[in-house]
Amino acid sequence: MNEDNHHMRGMIHMISEGATDGDSRRARKAHGRRLENFEISKGADLPQDPVISFGVEDLRGVVTSHNDALVVTTTITNYDVARIFIDNGSSVNVLFKSTLDQMNMEVFEFEPVSTPLYGFAGHAIPPLGQIVLPLSLGTDPRRVTKMIALTVVDTSSAYNGILGRPSLKDFRAVASAYHQKLKFPVGKRVGVLCGDQKTAHRC
Repeated sequence: MNEDNHHMRGMIHMISEGATDGDSRRARKAHGRRLENFEISKGADLPQDPVISFGVEDLRGVVTSHNDALVVTTTITNYDVARIFIDNGSSVNVLFKSTLDQMNMEVFEFEPVSTPLYGFAGHAIPPLGQIVLPLSLGTDPRRVTKMIALTVVDTSSAYNGILGRPSLKDFRAVASAYHQKLKFPVGKRVGVLCGDQKTAHRC
């Protein structure tokens, strides 16, 4: 096609919801202004993380002719929680109320959240609130724990929770659904969390 005849009709952006950038219009506008004034960090300011890569060795034990989601087991408040969906497309981390109920925590406090979430079907899901809990990836000695904000929703799901972009950023983790691995820095080493393809099929 001749470039002179290639007329741009516009740009289609991704739509996402949730309180990642703030739970009010004012907070989201402030975040937008910070992005507009953002300056690229100098190399000296960046964390000196180990190189994270994926190769053929990561495919051992993986059925490669798959289209499976990356579903892992994490530790939340000393509970091993299976069926956690790693979702690069989610603007929030989600914990389902049924999962929270099984943790039998006597005292916890929700932070109010007014911004609704929108599922794949497009309908709004009002969150019960947000809770900050310790969440661990990996096993010793390559284990890391961080306090993660989780948006709690009371709806049915095949998963116990969803780790979205906020937690992947906090852990500086890199996911590969093809390799069925989630990798993250642990000091100067790389921790690995393997996906469970059988569980992904059941979900």
